Amino acid sequence: MQLSKTLFLFLLFSFSINAQKFELGKVSVAELEQKEHPKDPSAPAAVLFEKGEVKFEYSQNEGFVMITKVRRRIKIYKKEGYDWATKEIRYYQGKNKEKIDISDAATYNLEQGKVVKSKLKSDGEFDEKINKYWNNKKITLPNIKEGSIVEYEYKVISPSVGKIRDWAFQTSIPVNYSEFVTYIPEYFVYSANQKGSLFPKVTVDKFQRSIVFNEKERTDGKVVETHFSSSKIDYEETVQTYVMENVPAMKEEAFVNNINNYTSSISQELSMTKFPRVPFKSFATDWATVTKTIYEFDDFGDELTKTGYYEADIDALVKGIKERDDIINAIFSYVKSNIKWNGFTGYSCNDGVRAAYKNKTGNAAEINLMLTSMLRHAGIDANPVLISTRSNGISFFPNLTAFNYVIAAVEIQNDLILLDATDKFALPNVLPSRDLNWYGRLVRKDGTSSEVDLMPKKLSKEITYMTAVLKNDGSASGKIRRQYTDHTALAYRQKSVGVSNENYIEELENKSNAIEISEYVRENEQEVAKPVIESYAFNDKNAMEIINDKIYVNPLFFFSTKENPFKQEKREYPVDFGNPFEKKYNISIEIPEGYVVETLPKAANLITGDDIGAFKYAVGSTDNKIQITLTSDINTAIVSADYYDVLKDFYQKMIDKQNEKIVLVKKL
Repeated sequence: MQLSKTLFLFLLFSFSINAQKFELGKVSVAELEQKEHPKDPSAPAAVLFEKGEVKFEYSQNEGFVMITKVRRRIKIYKKEGYDWATKEIRYYQGKNKEKIDISDAATYNLEQGKVVKSKLKSDGEFDEKINKYWNNKKITLPNIKEGSIVEYEYKVISPSVGKIRDWAFQTSIPVNYSEFVTYIPEYFVYSANQKGSLFPKVTVDKFQRSIVFNEKERTDGKVVETHFSSSKIDYEETVQTYVMENVPAMKEEAFVNNINNYTSSISQELSMTKFPRVPFKSFATDWATVTKTIYEFDDFGDELTKTGYYEADIDALVKGIKERDDIINAIFSYVKSNIKWNGFTGYSCNDGVRAAYKNKTGNAAEINLMLTSMLRHAGIDANPVLISTRSNGISFFPNLTAFNYVIAAVEIQNDLILLDATDKFALPNVLPSRDLNWYGRLVRKDGTSSEVDLMPKKLSKEITYMTAVLKNDGSASGKIRRQYTDHTALAYRQKSVGVSNENYIEELENKSNAIEISEYVRENEQEVAKPVIESYAFNDKNAMEIINDKIYVNPLFFFSTKENPFKQEKREYPVDFGNPFEKKYNISIEIPEGYVVETLPKAANLITGDDIGAFKYAVGSTDNKIQITLTSDINTAIVSADYYDVLKDFYQKMIDKQNEKIVLVKKL
């Protein structure tokens, strides 16, 4: 094609502008002088530009190798943005090891009107082992101040072409310019999925490329000769460019499982190869295929068949136990008590179940595959469930890297009992919060699989009983008894057990309006099948407001919620409570001598519709006593963004009602 001179010059000029945009090391004084982001003054930092490129290079020894190159420049505006001077890159160290190279990493500051560059030092670079498959490369750039600019370039060389690294155009800070380019040879077909509410501009170009093969041949005879020859294969390369500009920060709000689930990004997985003179080969394109493939891995399915190391112990443990649930609980408790989780996730065993049993420690796969195998040995229909933890995010399309964890499940008719033995405080169907991430995939021995809803349906309860005596000086004293069940009990134990009473009480006092606590007692701390109960006496010096001859009392005292957790005008992503819950308060208040009730809050009964939430408030008085009962329920773990306005209004009305004052007046 012939381009006109004008068009050619235009394209050349455009190319020059883009090239300048992505040239590292050319930090301007104007960029360093900028005090705040022009479109988001509250932003602690911003991505000034970033570019990712994925290319495929061919060598006769290794075949195609995927090379991912990323260049990025970030402006730090505030101390809260210092974390953006640290970058972590996970890379694979299994059979097909990835190589990683970091270059041009530096911090720029403005000192006495001059741009001063501080290069990354060796003590700011770390390599951490995650497990036998994955490492984590981490850099922390030096000399960070408010106003600094950091930039870096890294390259990941991967012999595996199964998945292109995800690219996020949006993050928790503004992004001025984000570009992602893939150069795909015609031999590979990738399925691409985009998520988020913002989408990039996409351009597609096609170019002809060549692979040159060099060969040498030796001839036998009196004189050995070597002949060199070369041949060439032409192929088509598809270049896809994705660009987004002026991308707003993804504002995180209360009750979000992982904000990265909803940021604008693109994921690509290999779906087919089309090499010359070779039949087309399709790869995992549905969840059933993905899970069957994982089950057949040596460090997954084969580990379930190993039983000799535990048989005698489990046979002795369940001897004489008749009921199915009792057998499940006995084995579950045995694994929780005897095998400690080492903190590593993954659905693949590291050292294997035998070693984990012997050493009494293992990763998530070793512990829960061991649990599954033991349950099967005892005659229980148990199978592993592949899941993605909250921190790993939700995968919206089938791929082998979607999962990073495994739990166990017992199938009972049309129901499941879900088990995770990595947490000693977990119960059947009371999983640690990291597991509660929408859906998992149950895999059976025969290779079949089915989707599993991981979100709890049962209300976890927090029930508070309180008696309070009001005094003429504006203080109050009394006693409190609180009870926690299911997921609220699990969260309580995870946070509190092992913490000294002194430290726990100090924290409790500070978050309860600086009350003084005494006579603290905790029950069922280790008896996980029972609710946790804590009791204590309190003295609150600032319980009331006294104005003239009137006393104003908040009926919930320091338990009342002051601010609505939902602040955004509009929310694009679901509200994730983690589990349904109920909060209930039974409060008895004794008013001071010489006072009578002038005003009580009115009763209230709020219902959201579609059984999302309910709120009941009742109050009454007899002689010198006031009785308050308050119950708030959230009946579903995940609420669609379509109900955000309803939920926000519901919370505001609850908060307003909680903070209506009781008014006491002196007797005439």
